[in-house]
Amino acid sequence: MKKTITAVAAQDALARFDLAPFRHASRWHPAEYVFWLLPVLGYFAFSNNLLLMSQIAITALFALSLDLILGYAGIVSLGHAAFFGLGAYAAGLLAKYGWGDPLLGLAVAALVAALVGFGTSFLLLRGTDLTRLMVTLGVSLMLFELANKLTDFTGGVDGLQGVEMKPLLGLYSFDMVGRTAYLYCAAVLFIMFWLARRIVHAPFGQSLRGIHQNGLRMAALGVPVKSRLVLAYTVGAAYAGVAGALLTQTNQFVSIDVLSFQRSAELLLILVLGGTGCLYGALIGTIVFMVARHLLSDINPQYWQFWLGLLLVVIVLFARDGVMGGLRRVGAWLVKKSQALQNRTDSVRSAQ
Repeated sequence: MKKTITAVAAQDALARFDLAPFRHASRWHPAEYVFWLLPVLGYFAFSNNLLLMSQIAITALFALSLDLILGYAGIVSLGHAAFFGLGAYAAGLLAKYGWGDPLLGLAVAALVAALVGFGTSFLLLRGTDLTRLMVTLGVSLMLFELANKLTDFTGGVDGLQGVEMKPLLGLYSFDMVGRTAYLYCAAVLFIMFWLARRIVHAPFGQSLRGIHQNGLRMAALGVPVKSRLVLAYTVGAAYAGVAGALLTQTNQFVSIDVLSFQRSAELLLILVLGGTGCLYGALIGTIVFMVARHLLSDINPQYWQFWLGLLLVVIVLFARDGVMGGLRRVGAWLVKKSQALQNRTDSVRSAQ
């Protein structure tokens, strides 16, 4: 009886719910337009590094997928590379056997990763954070060993070869310079980011934040906590599958390391660098990590990981919420100083 009354009260509250704050929060800010102009400028300014920028766009989408389930839903994962690898192999096998249309490969990769994510999500809901870590890691390790053993399909340690991609939209072939690949990856990243932004600013996304902060309270309010977590995990898996498909389509090759633990670990480092619970944190963290790795490996090929680790320690010490957290604090400080200056100016004018 008490549960029925709570559910009715929650439905009444939702019926009176005002969506205006969510519409206001979902509006694009001027800084966001500037940020998304950077990939366009990068195409002309760094035309010799288009392949690197394509990898940055793919990794950013992969980091975005983990941020959806970790930063918003609070689901900790050490094996998120499982869905990335599934998407990579799905797109690769599709292209190898004559279905090399890039957009079809993205759709199939997203579907395969989402199905596996949906199937394994129920295991995650049965335990605590430590249990979830072990479950996600176990799923990833099992898929890695399957890819290693099924050499007839995956190529094993030699990788999946013979992947031939058709021209994008039947017009644009993937060239050696990487122009088509970069524009393709950047466009897919923007579309997927736009969808993720709509999701997190919708009531569904706000309910995920509430579940992350206090799942028991959200359940008492009548929110279906388990189904929301299952859906969030499935969406995150689909995003990772799309990122894996992009890697296969731009490289036309699938290596077994797409399922490796190292790829999942690097993804967590990227989110620590950029900041969790903020979609732009995943993007900025990816840029910092990939550019730093590229530059440091050129400067010192043997010990570049030391300097990358030092960078991570410095960011954790001085910006605990990552780069985005540091930018927020700097922005708040500037606003506070400008308000204080404005108040001082107004007081001087009133005194005159």
